[in-house]
Amino acid sequence: MYVAVKGGEKAILRSHDLLALKRRGDERLPELDVAQIREQLPLAVDRVMAEGSLYDPDLAALAIKQAMGDTQEAIFLLRAYRTTLPRLGYSEPLDTSRMVIQRRISATYKDLPGGQVLGPTFDYTHRLLDFSLSRSAGNESHDSAPTATPNPDTPAERVPRVAEILGDEGLLEDEVGGEDGPVGDITREPLTFPADRDVRLQSLSRADEGFLLGLAYSTQRGFGSTHPFAGEIRMGEAAVELAPEELGFAIEIGDILVTECEMITQFKGTKDIPPQFTRGYGLVFGHSERKAMSMALVDRSLRCEEYGQEPSAPAEDHEFVLYHGDNVEAQGFVSHLKLPHYVDFQGELTMLRAMRKAMDENAATADTQDQDSADTAVQPEEASDHDI
Repeated sequence: MYVAVKGGEKAILRSHDLLALKRRGDERLPELDVAQIREQLPLAVDRVMAEGSLYDPDLAALAIKQAMGDTQEAIFLLRAYRTTLPRLGYSEPLDTSRMVIQRRISATYKDLPGGQVLGPTFDYTHRLLDFSLSRSAGNESHDSAPTATPNPDTPAERVPRVAEILGDEGLLEDEVGGEDGPVGDITREPLTFPADRDVRLQSLSRADEGFLLGLAYSTQRGFGSTHPFAGEIRMGEAAVELAPEELGFAIEIGDILVTECEMITQFKGTKDIPPQFTRGYGLVFGHSERKAMSMALVDRSLRCEEYGQEPSAPAEDHEFVLYHGDNVEAQGFVSHLKLPHYVDFQGELTMLRAMRKAMDENAATADTQDQDSADTAVQPEEASDHDI
Protein backbone atom coordinates (compact mmCIF):
# COMPACT_ATOMS: atom_id res chain seq x y z
CA MET A 1 0.00 0.00 0.00
CA TYR A 2 1.40 3.38 -0.99
CA VAL A 3 1.16 5.67 2.06
CA ALA A 4 1.19 9.47 1.84
CA VAL A 5 4.14 11.11 3.56
CA LYS A 6 3.35 13.89 6.01
CA GLY A 7 5.59 16.91 6.37
CA GLY A 8 5.34 20.26 8.01
CA GLU A 9 6.75 23.69 8.69
CA LYS A 10 9.45 22.37 11.01
CA ALA A 11 10.84 20.04 8.36
CA ILE A 12 10.85 22.84 5.78
CA LEU A 13 12.70 25.17 8.14
CA ARG A 14 15.30 22.50 8.82
CA SER A 15 15.71 22.08 5.09
CA HIS A 16 16.38 25.82 4.82
CA ASP A 17 19.00 25.54 7.56
CA LEU A 18 20.75 22.75 5.70
CA LEU A 19 20.63 24.78 2.50
CA ALA A 20 22.29 27.71 4.28
CA LEU A 21 25.02 25.41 5.61
CA LYS A 22 25.67 24.00 2.17
CA ARG A 23 25.76 27.49 0.68
CA ARG A 24 28.33 28.70 3.19
CA GLY A 25 30.58 25.66 2.82
CA ASP A 26 33.74 25.31 4.91
CA GLU A 27 33.77 28.20 7.37
CA ARG A 28 37.56 28.05 7.56
CA LEU A 29 37.56 29.65 4.11
CA PRO A 30 36.59 33.31 3.59
CA GLU A 31 33.06 33.89 2.40
CA LEU A 32 32.52 35.08 -1.16
CA ASP A 33 31.05 38.53 -1.35
CA VAL A 34 28.80 39.88 -4.07
CA ALA A 35 31.46 42.22 -5.43
CA GLN A 36 33.86 39.32 -5.97
CA ILE A 37 31.24 37.38 -7.90
CA ARG A 38 30.32 40.43 -9.96
CA GLU A 39 33.93 41.20 -10.85
CA GLN A 40 35.44 37.72 -11.14
CA LEU A 41 32.54 35.73 -12.60
CA PRO A 42 31.34 38.31 -15.13
CA LEU A 43 30.16 35.84 -17.77
CA ALA A 44 27.93 34.02 -15.29
CA VAL A 45 26.60 37.38 -14.11
CA ASP A 46 25.90 38.41 -17.71
CA ARG A 47 24.01 35.21 -18.44
CA VAL A 48 21.85 35.60 -15.36
CA MET A 49 21.06 39.19 -16.33
CA ALA A 50 20.22 38.25 -19.91
CA GLU A 51 17.92 35.36 -19.10
CA GLY A 52 16.58 37.06 -16.00
CA SER A 53 15.57 40.06 -18.15
CA LEU A 54 17.05 42.52 -15.70
CA TYR A 55 20.24 44.48 -16.19
CA ASP A 56 21.76 44.79 -12.73
CA PRO A 57 25.18 43.14 -12.16
CA ASP A 58 24.97 43.47 -8.37
CA LEU A 59 21.57 41.76 -8.15
CA ALA A 60 22.68 39.08 -10.60
CA ALA A 61 25.80 38.42 -8.50
CA LEU A 62 23.65 38.24 -5.37
CA ALA A 63 21.35 35.75 -7.08
CA ILE A 64 24.32 33.60 -8.08
CA LYS A 65 25.58 33.59 -4.49
CA GLN A 66 22.15 32.75 -3.10
CA ALA A 67 21.70 29.99 -5.69
CA MET A 68 25.12 28.49 -4.90
CA GLY A 69 26.25 29.01 -8.48
CA ASP A 70 23.19 27.38 -10.03
CA THR A 71 22.57 29.81 -12.89
CA GLN A 72 19.08 28.49 -13.59
CA GLU A 73 18.04 29.10 -10.00
CA ALA A 74 19.70 32.52 -10.06
CA ILE A 75 17.79 33.40 -13.23
CA PHE A 76 14.58 32.34 -11.51
CA LEU A 77 15.40 34.56 -8.51
CA LEU A 78 16.17 37.57 -10.68
CA ARG A 79 13.10 37.09 -12.88
CA ALA A 80 10.91 36.89 -9.76
CA TYR A 81 12.47 40.05 -8.30
CA ARG A 82 11.94 41.82 -11.61
CA THR A 83 8.19 41.45 -11.29
CA THR A 84 8.26 43.59 -8.12
CA LEU A 85 9.85 46.60 -9.80
CA PRO A 86 7.91 49.63 -11.04
CA ARG A 87 8.12 50.45 -14.72
CA LEU A 88 9.28 53.95 -15.53
CA GLY A 89 8.81 53.71 -19.27
CA TYR A 90 10.30 52.37 -22.46
CA SER A 91 13.73 53.39 -23.63
CA GLU A 92 14.56 54.54 -27.11
CA PRO A 93 15.97 51.87 -29.46
CA LEU A 94 19.64 51.27 -28.72
CA ASP A 95 22.00 52.75 -31.27
CA THR A 96 24.58 49.99 -31.24
CA SER A 97 26.50 51.60 -34.09
CA ARG A 98 27.69 54.11 -31.48
CA MET A 99 28.62 51.62 -28.76
CA VAL A 100 32.00 51.88 -27.09
CA ILE A 101 33.54 48.86 -28.75
CA GLN A 102 35.37 46.32 -26.60
CA ARG A 103 35.30 43.55 -29.18
CA ARG A 104 34.32 43.53 -32.82
CA ILE A 105 35.02 40.85 -35.40
CA SER A 106 33.70 39.86 -38.79
CA ALA A 107 34.08 36.58 -40.63
CA THR A 108 33.13 38.16 -43.97
CA TYR A 109 35.36 41.23 -44.32
CA LYS A 110 38.97 41.18 -43.23
CA ASP A 111 39.52 44.93 -43.54
CA LEU A 112 36.54 46.48 -41.84
CA PRO A 113 36.01 50.21 -41.62
CA GLY A 114 36.99 50.84 -38.03
CA GLY A 115 39.07 47.66 -37.87
CA GLN A 116 38.67 44.34 -36.14
CA VAL A 117 39.08 44.33 -32.37
CA LEU A 118 39.84 41.00 -30.72
CA GLY A 119 39.13 42.14 -27.16
CA PRO A 120 38.66 39.57 -24.38
CA THR A 121 37.99 36.15 -25.90
CA PHE A 122 38.59 32.46 -25.28
CA ASP A 123 39.00 31.93 -29.03
CA TYR A 124 42.79 31.92 -28.99
CA THR A 125 43.38 30.12 -25.70
CA HIS A 126 44.65 26.54 -25.69
CA ARG A 127 41.94 25.23 -23.37
CA LEU A 128 44.58 24.02 -20.93
CA LEU A 129 44.04 24.37 -17.21
CA ASP A 130 46.01 27.28 -15.81
CA PHE A 131 47.16 25.99 -12.45
CA SER A 132 48.55 29.38 -11.55
CA LEU A 133 44.94 30.44 -10.96
CA SER A 134 44.66 27.87 -8.17
CA ARG A 135 46.91 29.93 -5.93
CA SER A 136 45.15 31.36 -2.94
CA ALA A 137 44.35 35.05 -2.91
CA GLY A 138 46.93 35.67 -0.21
CA ASN A 139 49.74 34.31 -2.37
CA GLU A 140 48.58 35.94 -5.56
CA SER A 141 51.24 37.95 -7.29
CA HIS A 142 50.20 41.22 -8.78
CA ASP A 143 53.35 41.48 -10.87
CA SER A 144 51.82 39.58 -13.80
CA ALA A 145 48.35 41.11 -13.50
CA PRO A 146 47.21 42.95 -16.62
CA THR A 147 47.55 46.66 -16.31
CA ALA A 148 45.71 47.83 -19.40
CA THR A 149 42.33 49.29 -18.54
CA PRO A 150 39.74 50.71 -20.88
CA ASN A 151 39.31 54.45 -20.85
CA PRO A 152 35.73 55.16 -19.79
CA ASP A 153 36.03 58.69 -21.14
CA THR A 154 36.59 57.51 -24.70
CA PRO A 155 33.93 59.17 -26.83
CA ALA A 156 31.63 56.79 -28.64
CA GLU A 157 32.44 57.05 -32.32
CA ARG A 158 30.09 55.64 -34.86
CA VAL A 159 31.39 52.33 -36.19
CA PRO A 160 29.43 51.23 -39.27
CA ARG A 161 28.15 47.70 -39.41
CA VAL A 162 29.03 45.14 -42.05
CA ALA A 163 25.34 45.06 -42.91
CA GLU A 164 25.59 48.65 -44.06
CA ILE A 165 28.37 47.76 -46.51
CA LEU A 166 26.24 45.06 -48.12
CA GLY A 167 23.12 47.20 -47.88
CA ASP A 168 24.74 50.02 -49.80
CA GLU A 169 25.30 47.60 -52.70
CA GLY A 170 21.74 46.31 -52.50
CA LEU A 171 22.98 42.82 -51.68
CA LEU A 172 21.32 42.59 -48.27
CA GLU A 173 17.63 42.75 -47.55
CA ASP A 174 16.31 45.83 -45.86
CA GLU A 175 15.72 45.55 -42.15
CA VAL A 176 12.24 44.29 -41.38
CA GLY A 177 10.00 46.48 -39.26
CA GLY A 178 10.04 50.20 -38.76
CA GLU A 179 11.29 51.92 -35.64
CA ASP A 180 8.06 53.90 -35.35
CA GLY A 181 5.77 50.89 -35.30
CA PRO A 182 4.26 49.40 -32.16
CA VAL A 183 6.51 46.96 -30.35
CA GLY A 184 5.22 43.99 -28.39
CA ASP A 185 6.12 43.40 -24.76
CA ILE A 186 6.28 39.78 -23.65
CA THR A 187 6.54 40.89 -20.02
CA ARG A 188 3.06 42.43 -20.22
CA GLU A 189 1.24 40.42 -22.85
CA PRO A 190 1.01 36.64 -23.10
CA LEU A 191 2.78 35.00 -25.98
CA THR A 192 0.39 34.35 -28.88
CA PHE A 193 0.83 33.01 -32.37
CA PRO A 194 1.59 34.01 -35.02
CA ALA A 195 4.27 35.95 -33.18
CA ASP A 196 5.79 38.92 -34.94
CA ARG A 197 9.52 39.29 -35.17
CA ASP A 198 9.78 41.86 -32.37
CA VAL A 199 8.11 39.44 -29.99
CA ARG A 200 10.22 36.55 -31.25
CA LEU A 201 13.43 38.50 -30.72
CA GLN A 202 12.41 39.39 -27.17
CA SER A 203 11.69 35.76 -26.41
CA LEU A 204 14.95 34.61 -27.96
CA SER A 205 16.93 37.26 -26.10
CA ARG A 206 15.97 35.81 -22.73
CA ALA A 207 15.69 32.20 -23.82
CA ASP A 208 17.94 29.56 -22.34
CA GLU A 209 21.40 29.72 -23.89
CA GLY A 210 21.83 25.97 -24.02
CA PHE A 211 18.48 25.49 -25.70
CA LEU A 212 19.28 28.10 -28.33
CA LEU A 213 22.75 26.68 -28.87
CA GLY A 214 21.29 23.24 -29.53
CA LEU A 215 18.77 24.61 -32.01
CA ALA A 216 21.44 26.72 -33.74
CA TYR A 217 23.67 23.67 -33.98
CA SER A 218 20.82 21.68 -35.49
CA THR A 219 20.40 24.26 -38.27
CA GLN A 220 24.07 23.93 -39.15
CA ARG A 221 23.80 20.14 -39.28
CA GLY A 222 20.99 20.23 -41.79
CA PHE A 223 17.80 20.51 -39.73
CA GLY A 224 16.90 23.74 -41.45
CA SER A 225 17.91 25.72 -44.47
CA THR A 226 20.38 28.27 -43.15
CA HIS A 227 23.99 28.38 -44.27
CA PRO A 228 25.13 31.62 -42.66
CA PHE A 229 28.21 33.74 -42.37
CA ALA A 230 29.00 35.66 -39.20
CA GLY A 231 28.66 39.11 -40.69
CA GLU A 232 29.63 40.84 -37.50
CA ILE A 233 29.85 40.26 -33.78
CA ARG A 234 30.38 43.28 -31.58
CA MET A 235 30.43 43.75 -27.84
CA GLY A 236 30.59 46.98 -25.93
CA GLU A 237 28.70 49.57 -23.95
CA ALA A 238 25.69 51.22 -25.54
CA ALA A 239 23.90 54.27 -24.20
CA VAL A 240 20.31 53.88 -22.99
CA GLU A 241 18.10 56.86 -23.69
CA LEU A 242 14.70 57.68 -22.33
CA ALA A 243 12.38 60.33 -23.73
CA PRO A 244 10.00 61.56 -20.98
CA GLU A 245 6.78 62.97 -22.34
CA GLU A 246 7.18 66.14 -20.28
CA LEU A 247 10.56 66.86 -21.86
CA GLY A 248 9.84 65.86 -25.42
CA PHE A 249 13.41 64.80 -26.12
CA ALA A 250 15.62 61.88 -25.19
CA ILE A 251 18.06 61.94 -22.30
CA GLU A 252 20.80 59.43 -21.61
CA ILE A 253 20.21 57.52 -18.39
CA GLY A 254 23.14 55.11 -18.46
CA ASP A 255 25.19 52.57 -20.39
CA ILE A 256 24.73 48.84 -20.63
CA LEU A 257 27.08 46.16 -21.89
CA VAL A 258 25.57 44.24 -24.80
CA THR A 259 26.64 41.72 -27.42
CA GLU A 260 25.22 42.00 -30.90
CA CYS A 261 25.46 39.59 -33.80
CA GLU A 262 24.28 39.73 -37.39
CA MET A 263 24.33 36.56 -39.41
CA ILE A 264 23.95 36.82 -43.18
CA THR A 265 22.48 33.97 -45.17
CA GLN A 266 22.27 33.62 -48.93
CA PHE A 267 18.81 33.60 -50.46
CA LYS A 268 18.29 32.61 -54.09
CA GLY A 269 15.27 34.84 -54.49
CA THR A 270 11.83 34.46 -56.00
CA LYS A 271 10.03 36.04 -58.95
CA ASP A 272 9.39 39.04 -56.70
CA ILE A 273 12.60 39.12 -54.62
CA PRO A 274 16.02 39.24 -56.28
CA PRO A 275 18.86 37.04 -55.01
CA GLN A 276 20.27 38.62 -51.89
CA PHE A 277 21.58 38.02 -48.44
CA THR A 278 19.11 37.80 -45.59
CA ARG A 279 19.56 38.60 -41.93
CA GLY A 280 19.50 36.83 -38.62
CA TYR A 281 19.87 39.05 -35.59
CA GLY A 282 20.89 38.58 -31.99
CA LEU A 283 21.26 41.04 -29.11
CA VAL A 284 21.76 40.07 -25.48
CA PHE A 285 22.83 41.71 -22.24
CA GLY A 286 26.49 41.45 -21.31
CA HIS A 287 29.28 39.57 -23.02
CA SER A 288 27.73 36.48 -24.52
CA GLU A 289 28.79 35.74 -28.08
CA ARG A 290 27.56 32.16 -28.00
CA LYS A 291 24.08 33.30 -27.05
CA ALA A 292 24.00 36.17 -29.56
CA MET A 293 25.21 33.94 -32.42
CA SER A 294 22.73 31.21 -31.53
CA MET A 295 19.95 33.76 -31.34
CA ALA A 296 20.83 35.12 -34.78
CA LEU A 297 20.86 31.64 -36.32
CA VAL A 298 17.49 30.74 -34.82
CA ASP A 299 16.01 34.14 -35.74
CA ARG A 300 16.84 33.52 -39.38
CA SER A 301 15.44 30.00 -39.21
CA LEU A 302 12.17 31.29 -37.80
CA ARG A 303 11.89 33.65 -40.77
CA CYS A 304 11.88 30.84 -43.33
CA GLU A 305 8.25 31.38 -44.29
CA GLU A 306 8.99 34.99 -45.21
CA TYR A 307 11.08 33.59 -48.04
CA GLY A 308 8.61 30.98 -49.17
CA GLN A 309 10.44 28.14 -47.45
CA GLU A 310 8.36 25.41 -45.87
CA PRO A 311 9.10 24.95 -42.15
CA SER A 312 10.36 21.44 -41.61
CA ALA A 313 12.88 21.56 -38.77
CA PRO A 314 12.46 22.22 -35.03
CA ALA A 315 14.36 25.51 -35.28
CA GLU A 316 11.82 26.72 -37.86
CA ASP A 317 8.77 25.98 -35.71
CA HIS A 318 7.67 29.15 -33.90
CA GLU A 319 5.69 27.48 -31.16
CA PHE A 320 8.30 24.83 -30.48
CA VAL A 321 11.10 27.39 -30.16
CA LEU A 322 9.30 30.16 -28.29
CA TYR A 323 7.33 27.96 -25.90
CA HIS A 324 10.26 25.78 -24.89
CA GLY A 325 13.07 28.33 -24.81
CA ASP A 326 12.10 29.94 -21.51
CA ASN A 327 14.09 28.07 -18.88
CA VAL A 328 12.15 29.55 -15.95
CA GLU A 329 8.90 28.13 -17.26
CA ALA A 330 10.60 24.92 -18.32
CA GLN A 331 12.21 24.24 -14.97
CA GLY A 332 8.98 25.14 -13.21
CA PHE A 333 7.01 22.59 -15.16
CA VAL A 334 9.65 19.90 -14.79
CA SER A 335 10.26 20.66 -11.11
CA HIS A 336 6.58 20.53 -10.24
CA LEU A 337 6.94 16.74 -10.51
CA LYS A 338 8.69 16.91 -7.12
CA LEU A 339 5.50 18.16 -5.49
CA PRO A 340 3.16 15.62 -3.88
CA HIS A 341 1.13 13.68 -6.42
CA TYR A 342 -0.07 11.07 -3.92
CA VAL A 343 -3.73 11.10 -4.92
CA ASP A 344 -2.95 11.09 -8.63
CA PHE A 345 -0.51 8.23 -8.16
CA GLN A 346 -3.00 6.25 -6.06
CA GLY A 347 -5.48 6.58 -8.90
CA GLU A 348 -2.89 5.40 -11.43
CA LEU A 349 -1.88 2.56 -9.11
CA THR A 350 -5.46 1.38 -8.69
CA MET A 351 -6.07 1.52 -12.42
CA LEU A 352 -2.84 -0.35 -13.17
CA ARG A 353 -3.72 -3.10 -10.69
CA ALA A 354 -7.19 -3.40 -12.18
CA MET A 355 -5.73 -3.67 -15.67
CA ARG A 356 -3.28 -6.36 -14.57
CA LYS A 357 -6.05 -8.28 -12.77
CA ALA A 358 -8.22 -8.12 -15.89
CA MET A 359 -5.28 -9.22 -17.99
CA ASP A 360 -4.62 -12.21 -15.71
CA GLU A 361 -8.30 -13.16 -15.75
CA ASN A 362 -8.43 -12.96 -19.53
CA ALA A 363 -5.32 -15.09 -19.77
CA ALA A 364 -6.82 -17.69 -17.42
CA THR A 365 -10.04 -17.72 -19.42
CA ALA A 366 -8.09 -18.16 -22.63
CA ASP A 367 -6.12 -21.08 -21.12
CA THR A 368 -9.35 -22.77 -20.05
CA GLN A 369 -10.82 -22.34 -23.51
CA ASP A 370 -7.67 -23.73 -25.11
CA GLN A 371 -7.77 -26.77 -22.83
CA ASP A 372 -11.45 -27.39 -23.64
CA SER A 373 -10.70 -27.11 -27.35
CA ALA A 374 -7.86 -29.60 -27.02
CA ASP A 375 -10.08 -32.09 -25.18
CA THR A 376 -12.73 -31.74 -27.85
CA ALA A 377 -10.19 -32.25 -30.60
CA VAL A 378 -8.96 -35.65 -29.25
CA GLN A 379 -12.44 -37.07 -28.57
CA PRO A 380 -13.11 -38.56 -32.09
CA GLU A 381 -9.77 -40.42 -32.05
CA GLU A 382 -10.56 -42.00 -28.64
CA ALA A 383 -13.98 -43.00 -29.94
CA SER A 384 -12.38 -44.58 -32.96
CA ASP A 385 -10.02 -46.69 -30.81
CA HIS A 386 -12.94 -47.82 -28.66
CA ASP A 387 -14.80 -48.95 -31.75
CA ILE A 388 -11.84 -51.00 -32.89
